[in-house]
Amino acid sequence: MTIGRKRDLEGKVIALIGGTGFFGTHLAQELLDRGARLRVASRHPSEGFNVKPLGNLGSVQIVAVDVTKPHTLEVVFTGVDAVVNLVGAFSGDLDAIQGRGAGQVAAIAKARGAKAFVHISAIGADAGSSVAYARTKAEGETAVLAAFPEAVILRPSVLFGVDDTFLNMFGGLMKLPVLPVFAPESQLQPLDVDDAAEAIGNVLAKPEAFAGKTYELAGPEALTVLELNRRIARATGRSPLFWALSDGMAGLLAALPFTPISCDQYALLKNGSAASGSLPGIRDLGVHPRPLELFLERWLVRYRKHGRFGARARSVA
Repeated sequence: MTIGRKRDLEGKVIALIGGTGFFGTHLAQELLDRGARLRVASRHPSEGFNVKPLGNLGSVQIVAVDVTKPHTLEVVFTGVDAVVNLVGAFSGDLDAIQGRGAGQVAAIAKARGAKAFVHISAIGADAGSSVAYARTKAEGETAVLAAFPEAVILRPSVLFGVDDTFLNMFGGLMKLPVLPVFAPESQLQPLDVDDAAEAIGNVLAKPEAFAGKTYELAGPEALTVLELNRRIARATGRSPLFWALSDGMAGLLAALPFTPISCDQYALLKNGSAASGSLPGIRDLGVHPRPLELFLERWLVRYRKHGRFGARARSVA
């Protein structure tokens, strides 16, 4: 967080494309704390009204944008100093959204005079992947750098936070007596969303120091999916029976309708989300990531039986 930090983005106008979601909201708080003024752009601007109260009067503007419609981007980018492209999706026309579409966003930002561009990709981006999400993420990186050579590419791992859909999903599932675990041995390296936001703030404060480079943003500890489930179970005071699915069984279930995971999502999970070590990481951006364990007990107490009251009864005993 930015308590006591120099306001190194004072007066800068920064556009957050796709900035109304979980990551965008946390990033908005970080950048506002550092003195920036924000133009938060989304296909659904009404979802961004929770960002408005984070800044002072006039410091946040919520605007409508569609990355597949260039004229909407031209309006949003007029007069901005920097752009952060947070747009991503698991379905739809992924090439238009996060493949060539990302390059189009970067090209218009460049033409409109933006001095810095940060593109949010993902660990596991792979131009040779059979999974459209991973393939178009990699193609988007290439398109962005072609259009805006000074852009900075950030590949985050799974992001967690008190209001996420990651820990909270698992926390809610822990009440089940038997919990199937897909890809139990795959490695994840979860990263605190506020640490990821701080990394972006550091890039925007001094973009010339990071221009044209790609960074992997991952937490300090790699965990298997099974170990992650076990830790969440402990934090919620639950003890489900974990059923570690074989690859064949998991693939069969993923192929069925109305299951919690699709075939593509299962393929991504099998590949994991841990830093490769071949690229610079979040510490190279001046951030020392905090471990997941620091937050689990405090954030997931609401999933305990009887919630906080149950936790208090145990501590008295």
